[in-house]
Amino acid sequence: MQKLYSNKLVIFSLVLPGLLVFLFAILAPICLSVYYGFTSYSGMGQAEWIGWENYKTLLRDANFGRSLTNSLLLAIGFIFIQHPIAIIVAAVLDKLQGKAEGVFRCIYFIPNVISVAVIAYLWKFIYNPDFGLLNNALRALGYQGKINWFSNDTAIWSVLVVLIWHGFGWGMLIYYTGIKNIDPVLYEAASIDGADQVSTFLRITLPLMKPVIQVNVTMAIISALKQMETVYLLTNGGPGNSTQFAANYLYQQAFKAFRYGYGNAIGVVFIIICLLVTVFLNKIFADRQPA
Repeated sequence: MQKLYSNKLVIFSLVLPGLLVFLFAILAPICLSVYYGFTSYSGMGQAEWIGWENYKTLLRDANFGRSLTNSLLLAIGFIFIQHPIAIIVAAVLDKLQGKAEGVFRCIYFIPNVISVAVIAYLWKFIYNPDFGLLNNALRALGYQGKINWFSNDTAIWSVLVVLIWHGFGWGMLIYYTGIKNIDPVLYEAASIDGADQVSTFLRITLPLMKPVIQVNVTMAIISALKQMETVYLLTNGGPGNSTQFAANYLYQQAFKAFRYGYGNAIGVVFIIICLLVTVFLNKIFADRQPA
């Protein structure tokens, strides 16, 4: 077997399929996006080269700025609301054992296996100002007004709640898997030394979960930037552009406004931001790890 894997032809034949997928499914589309980002291509006809004009327009585009701001708000919500709760829930699930552990794990993950369309329309009914569950609950508590949760003032917060809730299961499952991979001997030693649950969590679980936290935080920020389906089905960026997100704005510009070149410029900026975020987070977590 070792002789087989030392054969260069065998190695090349094993690497080639993955290399072809990378070239044609990832690298080639990125290169085309970079090219079209320098054109005024509408999606039909000839692509006219216009240089940096699309990127200059992006710098002045208030709607694009709003989409990045909303993506930043969502990333903050993921990191400081969703993830702390997810890691605590994962730690509690790890202590449950037996059937209860499996049941609650499934319950928390259910929203992630439901169609995005179903999730969006479910929350539309919850937020409905006339017969929605949320307004009915407020009336039961004595509030007599009628709140339009998708108005200019509240729409972005309503969308953020849905996105944070919907992505909770993935974050929790990743943290849960990370906790399960921690050697139980460490917890037993801490218990013998008299450490309580909080001290064990802060001094053993969290430090050993740093690589998992790094991956989860990186994925959360990238996910915040590429939110599209749920936003499109809930508000499509409205009212106005108050709930606009980068990926949804790209879709609108490229396929609805027929500014395909401009949409690709947005895509290139999106890729650059994702790369910078990944490098930045790698540096932060590397600096904090003990030598």
